[in-house]
Amino acid sequence: MAVVSLVSLNTVETGQVVEVAQILGGAGVICRLNSMGIEVGTKIKKNSSKLTNGPIIVEVKDTQIAIGRGIAEKIFVKI
Repeated sequence: MAVVSLVSLNTVETGQVVEVAQILGGAGVICRLNSMGIEVGTKIKKNSSKLTNGPIIVEVKDTQIAIGRGIAEKIFVKI
């Protein structure tokens, strides 16, 4: 059986497509992300994070969304 390692969305390379595996956060964070289309099992593409501060831009179902780095730390993905 293969071991799947999960990484925070913050650590993913720009341009990489990943699958959301786990969201660590309260009901409010999970509900907010779900309303943006980000939920467990969803494939997302990290489009930019060139800045050391500021949001991370991800593409979800042909829509670009800006996510704060604090929230991105709570999104764990499979590469």
